Amino acid sequence: MRRFLDRLYDGAGALGGLCIFLIFLLMIWAGVGRQMNWRVSGINDIVAWLCAAGSFFAMAHAFRHGDFVRVTLLMEKLSPGPRRALEGVCLSIGVVCVAYLTWWATSFTWESYEFKEMATGLVVIPIWIPQSTFAIGCWLLLIALIDELIGVLRGHTPSYQRAVEERHAAGDFSSDI
Repeated sequence: MRRFLDRLYDGAGALGGLCIFLIFLLMIWAGVGRQMNWRVSGINDIVAWLCAAGSFFAMAHAFRHGDFVRVTLLMEKLSPGPRRALEGVCLSIGVVCVAYLTWWATSFTWESYEFKEMATGLVVIPIWIPQSTFAIGCWLLLIALIDELIGVLRGHTPSYQRAVEERHAAGDFSSDI
C-alpha cells in the first residue's frame, strides 16, 4: 500500500509538471503565432485550465515532500511527544478543511456534468472536464493528509519533516528562505 500511495503522489506530481510544461509550449506557440498572424486566441483558455490542473495535481506531492509553507516556530521548540500531538491536531484540522473543500469541488464538478454546462470562453467544451482536475487534486491531497495523519498517530515522523531534514543534511537550505 505504501508503494502504491507513493507512486500515486509522484504520478500526480509528474502530471502537474506536465501541465506546466504544456503551458510553456502553448505560450511559445501563442507568441510565435501572434507574430505569424495565426489564430491563437483560444490558447489562453487552455493555459488557464492547465494552470489550475498543474497546481491541484501537484498539491499532494508537494505536501508529502515538505514544499508547502509551514510555520514551525512552535513545533521546533517542543519535545517529541508534544510535537507529535500537535502534528496530529494540525493534520486533523487539515483533513477536516480539505475534506470540506473536496466535497464542494466534487459536488461543483458533478453539477456541471449533470447540467451539461459548457465553457464560456473561446474554447467551448464541457466545463466539468477542466473542473475535474480541481476535484481530483483535492481528493489526492485529502488522501495524502489522511495518510500522513495515520502515520503520525502510529508514531512515525511526518514525511514532510523527513524531506526537509534530508535536504538540510545535504546542505540545501534554499527552501528555508
